[in-house]
Order: sequence, then structure tokens, then C-alpha cells
Amino acid sequence: MTREPNPATEDSVVRPPADRRPRRLTYAAALAALEGAALVVGGAWMLVGGLTGDPDGRGSAVTGGITLLVLALLPLLAARGLLGLRGWSRGPAVITQIMALPVAYTLLQADSVAIPAGIVLGVVAVAALVLLIHPETNRALGIRGPGRADAEKEPAGRPRDGGRATEK
Repeated sequence: MTREPNPATEDSVVRPPADRRPRRLTYAAALAALEGAALVVGGAWMLVGGLTGDPDGRGSAVTGGITLLVLALLPLLAARGLLGLRGWSRGPAVITQIMALPVAYTLLQADSVAIPAGIVLGVVAVAALVLLIHPETNRALGIRGPGRADAEKEPAGRPRDGGRATEK
């Protein structure tokens, strides 16, 4: 199996090569990977604590730990896709940031040491969203805006009917 693109399945969108990836896209991928790593650490911590701790809370701790480990797949796969300039990867990355915002808000409402974690998570989520919706990121990933699929195929200023007059 080769890693060369198949011209029959590739978009006609011109994308920069991987070594010419925009820095914004690299930063967005790094933030998504950081969030994924944090979920892995949190899930492993909950899982180990549940398995070695109090037997009364074991079931919920193990379930919570496994859930966090599974949820970590979304930002980690998105980060890998962003680094590989895959257009599909922006969706999961944006979803991860949107899911992180209510979590950050909940952490900010706590009256404990969770407040700094909420601040960090909120800043990371907003920064990643800004990087992910930037036009340069869209171009690098080959994402066109709504209604622009035909706009790139036709020359500007030319009517769709090829200049033919239509009779009423």
C-alpha cells in the first residue's frame, strides 16, 4: 500500500505540502494533542485510583477513567489529522473545543483549586477555536465555505449560463 495521493479521489483544491503547513495549524494540532494527553492522564489517574482505592466508589471511578480514556481519542486523532493536513480533522478538533468550554465554566464555578484548571482549559479552548476557524487553516485543509463549491470552478464576472440570453 502506498501513501501517494490518488488523483481520482483527491480534491482539486491546492494544499500546501506537509512541510509548508501553516503555523496556526501546527499550534491548533498541538493544543488538541495537549487536551488529548490531559484526558489520558486524567483517565489513567481515575482508573488507577478506582482499582486501588475504596471499593465503594470503584465502579464509578473505573467507568469515569475508561470514559476519559475513550474521549481522549477524539482530540488525539484530530491532532494527527491536522498535522497531516486532512480536511476531516477540523470537525473533531472544533467539537473538542466546544465540549471543553462548558467543562471550563464548571471548573470556574468550583470553590477550590479547580479554578486555575478552568482558566487554563478555557484559554486553550478559545485559542484553539480561533486557530481552527482562521481562513488560512481552511485553505491549508482544503475546506471551502458554504456556497463556494461552484465559485472556484467558474471565472469571476461570467454568468452561469455562459453569457447566453434567456427568453421569457
